Amino acid sequence: MIDIIYTTITFSSMLVLFKYFGKYGVNNLQAIIVNYFTAGTLSLIVAHNNDIKISLPEIIYSTYIIPSLIIGFLFIVTFNLLAFGTQKIGIAISTVANKMSMIIPVIIGISLFSEKLGMFKLIGIALAISAIYMTSTKSGKLSFDKKFLPIILLIFFGQGMADGTLSWAQKFSINDENTPLFFASVFLIAGILGSVFLIYETIKNGFKLEFKNLIWGIALGIPNYLTLHFFVRSLQSPIFESSQVFPIVNMGVIVLTALAGILLFREKLSFFNWGGILVAVLAISLITFF
Repeated sequence: MIDIIYTTITFSSMLVLFKYFGKYGVNNLQAIIVNYFTAGTLSLIVAHNNDIKISLPEIIYSTYIIPSLIIGFLFIVTFNLLAFGTQKIGIAISTVANKMSMIIPVIIGISLFSEKLGMFKLIGIALAISAIYMTSTKSGKLSFDKKFLPIILLIFFGQGMADGTLSWAQKFSINDENTPLFFASVFLIAGILGSVFLIYETIKNGFKLEFKNLIWGIALGIPNYLTLHFFVRSLQSPIFESSQVFPIVNMGVIVLTALAGILLFREKLSFFNWGGILVAVLAISLITFF
């Protein structure tokens, strides 16, 4: 349970940092690329400190290289889609699409890994979906231009498949010895692919690197590494199944980020939002203890 708590805290801290990105005019793409290279470097340092041999040929022919490629690609693409969605569609709808994606790894866990689906867990998952909707909207209504529906669906499936692939890799591809190299592969692949996006942006709009983008990117990379580290450990827990871990983490993030919004940014929650937080707590209880 402690790893789930750490995952929730570190992931929530990343969302808080994203909030500061907007406040201080940080270039999202530049910072996120630095973030991935920072997290990848931390992974290599951990591997070195644990006397794990770092060999590029062995990584290329490893059992985890395909999941690494898939997850790294989905990480950087989904992030860019999420940023686009937030700007063009709205943060509420984009957040709902991103968080609702937990349905995909839950379905994978139940259908492919034969995880149990009791009545209380089913009710808890249903309440979790309701909590995501309630906490992400101001008036309880979502409206958007239908031409953006493909973006919303791509955010949903992109994040969901990234989480589902991570769950699969944890069960079949990684172990205590190769986990740091798996992390490094995921992060560095995402960083390299992100650099391709940056080259395109540079050709289109010109390039201007600001020191603050590097600093904020490094600051983001540290909790990003820790989030993946603790999340994989959560998935390895003998107590919780993956179909429990994903909803619990998502609900915990909702509660923590809501509190952070109130304390750090003086955000105001509607009665509907507070109801969503209470539903989230109830969902966590049902999924965790029944």
